[in-house]
Amino acid sequence: PDQQMRAYVFDVVRSTVPKQILDDVFENKDAIALAVKESLSVSMDSFGYEIIQALVTDIEPDAKVKAAMNEINAQQRLRVASQEKAEAEKILVVKAAEADAESKYLAGVGISRQRQAIVGGLRDSVAAFSNEVQGTSASQVMDMMVLTQYFDMLREVGMKGGQSTLVLPQNPGAMSDVANQLRAGFIQRANVHTGAPPVQEIMS
Repeated sequence: PDQQMRAYVFDVVRSTVPKQILDDVFENKDAIALAVKESLSVSMDSFGYEIIQALVTDIEPDAKVKAAMNEINAQQRLRVASQEKAEAEKILVVKAAEADAESKYLAGVGISRQRQAIVGGLRDSVAAFSNEVQGTSASQVMDMMVLTQYFDMLREVGMKGGQSTLVLPQNPGAMSDVANQLRAGFIQRANVHTGAPPVQEIMS
């Protein structure tokens, strides 16, 4: 009976296992055990044997097959790991770009507010000086402020080491030219927005 049962078991295994891929064989051990039990129950009943249960305790493929399966699993896990790494790097790049854009936006807002504050301060200073000193015009006040800023710039350049040498004209006519150039620049910018003629045409 032992040899007959062994033969029946091998027959069931040979007829069942080849229909499945190897991965499914490991997952379907219970189904294989049930097929063996049913086959043995029918065959051994005539010999007076009752088959209570059939168990598939282990599946042992060839060593080369096991090595190939391990390699496949390793490659699959490496592929998944590579995909996850690429996704993480993409998220980092996107977040860095978003942070850079936000930083530039905030810097632009800060510069805009700084310029608005400068313009407001200049406007208040010109108005206050004109009110305190009678007979002065806004143009004269601006000339004086340009001169003050010019000397502040020279002082800053002189106090900081490692600066490049600056050769600037130092005479009253040159300061008048600087003031005229700044004033012309302001007027030119205003004319661009209002559609007025260029400064040269106005002066001529």
